[in-house]
Amino acid sequence: MAQISIEHLDKIYDNNVQAVFDFNLEVKDGELIVLVGPSGCGKSTTLRMIAGLEDISAGKLLLDGKDITTTPAKDRDMAMVFQNYALYGHMTIYENMAFSLTLRKEDPNVIHRKVLAAAEILGLTDQLNKKPKQLSGGQRQRVAMGRAIVRNPKVFLFDEPLSNLDAKLRGATRREILLLHKRMNATMLYVTHDQTEALTLADRIVCMSMGHVQQVGTPLELYDSPANLFVASFIGLPPMNFFDVTVQGDRLVSGTFSLPLRPAEAEKLNGYQGKTIVLGVRPEDIVVGDDVPVKVFSNENLGMNTLVHGHIVSGGASVPITCKLRGWCDYKQDDEIRVNFNKRHFFDKETTEAIR
Repeated sequence: MAQISIEHLDKIYDNNVQAVFDFNLEVKDGELIVLVGPSGCGKSTTLRMIAGLEDISAGKLLLDGKDITTTPAKDRDMAMVFQNYALYGHMTIYENMAFSLTLRKEDPNVIHRKVLAAAEILGLTDQLNKKPKQLSGGQRQRVAMGRAIVRNPKVFLFDEPLSNLDAKLRGATRREILLLHKRMNATMLYVTHDQTEALTLADRIVCMSMGHVQQVGTPLELYDSPANLFVASFIGLPPMNFFDVTVQGDRLVSGTFSLPLRPAEAEKLNGYQGKTIVLGVRPEDIVVGDDVPVKVFSNENLGMNTLVHGHIVSGGASVPITCKLRGWCDYKQDDEIRVNFNKRHFFDKETTEAIR
């Protein structure tokens, strides 16, 4: 397929508002990269610059070593799948999938072969004579993907393609995209605000906030070793719990609890004696134990796990906490339990960077 080099990309609009700052990324041949972040973080703008739908204000974009920074979108050999499907309502599914090839005046026999091959991959063979309005949302999104596949582009670009689908269809279509990637070994860039899509689809994730790249890495790296407070809070569901704690000797002390430092943690925090840092604990890294007292507010049974929302209460102080406990729990409001924190993350309170 293709390799993409993105070097120091900026996007500044005519009103001097900057949407993307110094974006750098090397995309390997056949890699599936997911750009994730909240609305307005610059991920879709970045994708549109790569596609040629937005001008690049500064920086360089290379495709297989060739500079395509100013190359028109139609000449970049990239296919984009949009959130709103962008299908022609008056055309059949076959005609929609064949449209770009028809415009190129390709041989009708070649077009027919490519459309049938794409339809077979996506399970649309028996839908080719229908109109888009006769299809479900998931089927329409598959048609949009089929239209991209028939072009056999060097790069596939997906801009929030599952946003309009319900939860069940999102899961099914997500699996289809993953199978498509493995089957075609295609280079793909995929934009989403949904961290579940990012974690389940990506070879590597690019996490963005306010136009800046916060961290690039595998899903496990972003989940297990977040680079800063933003990544730690954005990746993971339910979100990570955060507590202000002070390093005092061999203990972590807050207004509501005091915990002993483990040897490796004490070494890591050696330069923070007497300082306040941020302790991060994922809900799934909390277990029933004896260290921290929690007053239960609500109990959500999820089958294999239970979400317990509550507060750490001590001496008149109260800090919210969410625990994801194994098994089916039946705690009631105002029940008091005690928990332990397994894996613990530490962040510099001033810089918000992870303390390694």
